[in-house]
Amino acid sequence: VQLQASGGGLVQAGGSLRLSCAASGRTFANFHTGWFRQAPGKEREFVGAIARSAYGRSTRYADAVKGRFTISRDNAKNTVDLQMNSLKPEDTGVYYCAVTQIVWAYADESDRYTYWGQGTQVTVSS
Repeated sequence: VQLQASGGGLVQAGGSLRLSCAASGRTFANFHTGWFRQAPGKEREFVGAIARSAYGRSTRYADAVKGRFTISRDNAKNTVDLQMNSLKPEDTGVYYCAVTQIVWAYADESDRYTYWGQGTQVTVSS
């Protein structure tokens, strides 16, 4: 599976960005898809995830983004998007999409993911 993340950029605090993750080789519907981010000098952290179709598109989010970020999947386009609203400077980082087929209970654990995209930079200015 090859993943390509896009949509990052520079935005002012309070603004919005929409990231997209495109897959080739496999369909997202068969995988849980997660979004992670890594800020300079910090460890990579879980942002959110959407379950594969068999789990009914369940989603889960880190507390830091809950209510502001939304993950959605378009099976026809084979993309998973991360809509980010009310952005804060602390949301700055490189955002990665990744896929896994492990049980949904572990979807917030980055080391459970098998395939990763290259990352896209998000910078939120204050």
